[in-house]
Amino acid sequence: MSVKHNIVIPIGDIAGVGPEIVVKALNYPEVYEWCNPVVVGERTALERALQVTGMSLNLQEITDTKSYEYKYGIIPFFNLKNVVASEVEFGKVQRKAGKAAFEFIEKAVELMKEGQADAIATTTINKEALKAAGIPYIGHTEIIGSLLGVEDPMTMFQVRNLKVFFLTRHLSLKDAIAAVTEDNVYRYIKRCYHGMQNLGFDNPKLAIAGLNPHSGEHGLFGWEEVNEIMPAVERAKKEGILISGPIGADSVFHIALKGGFDAVISLYHDQGHIATKMVDFERTISVTIGMPYIRTSVDHGTAFDIAGTNTVSELSMYEAIRLAAEYAETYKGIFC
Repeated sequence: MSVKHNIVIPIGDIAGVGPEIVVKALNYPEVYEWCNPVVVGERTALERALQVTGMSLNLQEITDTKSYEYKYGIIPFFNLKNVVASEVEFGKVQRKAGKAAFEFIEKAVELMKEGQADAIATTTINKEALKAAGIPYIGHTEIIGSLLGVEDPMTMFQVRNLKVFFLTRHLSLKDAIAAVTEDNVYRYIKRCYHGMQNLGFDNPKLAIAGLNPHSGEHGLFGWEEVNEIMPAVERAKKEGILISGPIGADSVFHIALKGGFDAVISLYHDQGHIATKMVDFERTISVTIGMPYIRTSVDHGTAFDIAGTNTVSELSMYEAIRLAAEYAETYKGIFC
């Protein structure tokens, strides 16, 4: 990485493991070699996380990212003073934690818009806590998209060199199958192609997974591949897009992991989630593109059951920061 970019890290819902994995990830010296980490949170929450984890790191309140000298062993952070850790119990949905989590994200986005940060790496928030706080969004993607004026950001999962897009995500399997239409698939292939260009791939090589066993075997196990997916693939090819498939879901992800494709289009939630998480559950990272700034995130929840116990792994947060720093170097911020 030729330039150290400022990566802003909001600490998430403080009733969960967010603050713990942030301080644990920032205990790796190489993080400060990749980037300038900038935390957005609250002092007592970070102090509690340091106590829980036993990290001997120092906290440094800052008000500007550009004049600060970043150094391993010191966590620079914006102190919003919007919640007191002693008033928030670990492991429970709480309105004040949801409200603070939203405000941490809001400040992080503000820093990017001001040019004080180049990318965002997010930790965990809780949908119920957001709702209890009256926040009209269900997650990071929707919050950040709205704050940046982007209606439909794209989600990509990455683990090692396997990158996976999702035609559908939070739909029932029945509704996801109904969404596999020629027009939907064609439009999404184009979005994925441009999304990969966002990340610095000039002419990405894509593949699309089959929906049915063995991609339907020409109608023996279903007609979606013949009637919907293949026509969409041919339309995209005529426009110069390098797209292969449909290829059986039992092999296409393995082929991509070995370098055969730059990215795979999964047709429904579990198809792509299982493929990536079986490679390495802890290092699977969610990447949001199609916005002016890159966003990476851990791909696990608030882990209320183990919050405050110092048993959570920080590897997903570590990887999210690493990827944010890597993509900040090449990301073009083109809307897809």
